[in-house]
Amino acid sequence: MAVEVVMPKLGMAMKEGTVSLWSKAVGDSVEKGEAIASINSEKIEMDIESPAEGTILNIAVQEGQGVPPGTVICHIGNPNEEIVIDDHVAEQTQSIIAEQEKPKTKETPILPMGDRLMITPVARKMAQAANLDIEKIQGTGPGGRITKEDVQKVIEKRDSMSVKTEERIVSPQSTVESRQQIPVTGMRNIIAKRMKESLQSSAQLTLTMKVDVTDLVILQKQATETLQKQESTKLTITDFVAKAVVLSLKEHPKMNSAYIEDNIILYEQIHLGLAVALEKGLVVPVIRNAENCTLRQLSKKGKELARCARDGQLPIEDMQGSTFTISNLGAYGVEHFTPILNTPETGILGIGSAYDTPRYIGEELAKRTILPLSLTFDHRVLDGAPAAAFLQTLKRYLEEPITVIL
Repeated sequence: MAVEVVMPKLGMAMKEGTVSLWSKAVGDSVEKGEAIASINSEKIEMDIESPAEGTILNIAVQEGQGVPPGTVICHIGNPNEEIVIDDHVAEQTQSIIAEQEKPKTKETPILPMGDRLMITPVARKMAQAANLDIEKIQGTGPGGRITKEDVQKVIEKRDSMSVKTEERIVSPQSTVESRQQIPVTGMRNIIAKRMKESLQSSAQLTLTMKVDVTDLVILQKQATETLQKQESTKLTITDFVAKAVVLSLKEHPKMNSAYIEDNIILYEQIHLGLAVALEKGLVVPVIRNAENCTLRQLSKKGKELARCARDGQLPIEDMQGSTFTISNLGAYGVEHFTPILNTPETGILGIGSAYDTPRYIGEELAKRTILPLSLTFDHRVLDGAPAAAFLQTLKRYLEEPITVIL
């Protein structure tokens, strides 16, 4: 009997998953555990593995289409095996797909699934935008799949020929403007929508402050040297900032809140979000109950969550429920910037790149290390003065770093 492959539920909050790429076509043989497709949901991208050995009998959900968890996306069985599909399930799947398929002014013909043309969704959209016949494009991907690089080469070749012709007809100085249209899909699409919604749904204001972390840098190096004798743990400046943020939120509980439906929700627990940059975008893993964590525990949990995020192994539950977020662009040489709120949170702290500068300490001029901080907050919840007071408290902890570890 044919085995159903369904859209997995990657987390309790998942409402829809999208097939971003089929690695196998109808008629292809697969081994148990072999990747057959890639899917994405929210900020998660992962491969679906075959639950059994056999042959791909059909593909029910096309690339680029989103369906609810539990929806059958394909069947695997013996070659030429008849597929028995529950009428209700089939009707439900077709209604979902039909709802998503809106008529367009120009469509590229799709071949029957048995001998369909293998092309990625991005490549198909690029080809349509450039008015290219995809049947004439030579694919270099797995199984002859047409990739965006294949389409780009055809476009560049066509534009090059067009430029040469125009140069002969017009003048040696004539130029032709070329551009590439990249569809916004997957994680990038989700980030784009959330950032726009954040700015449109809140009153955001950013305050900046410079903190003298000279003593903190000395303490951080000493603590790291001590810890590394016991275990391979390295405490970073960000770890100290995270702990100082938690202590500051305890003193300023209104910063640990959310604006939801004309109500300000004050949270007793502190769930600290740490923005992590990925190749395809950005995710925010969450350290839950950070108020109960020591400096070393915050460091370990933060690094473990970041590792899972970069490896694509972070469940959706670990990216939800933060009450305050930290974003660090210091590694890129950025000083002050304007972080966008992870709504409905009230605040987000941006950490810049530390730098050395001469400063007077009493009557003497000395080299000091300065850390730029940027706090974006929701003005509907807080006014400028209490937000600045939160920054002052954070500054106090960082400039007296022994208070962070006591």
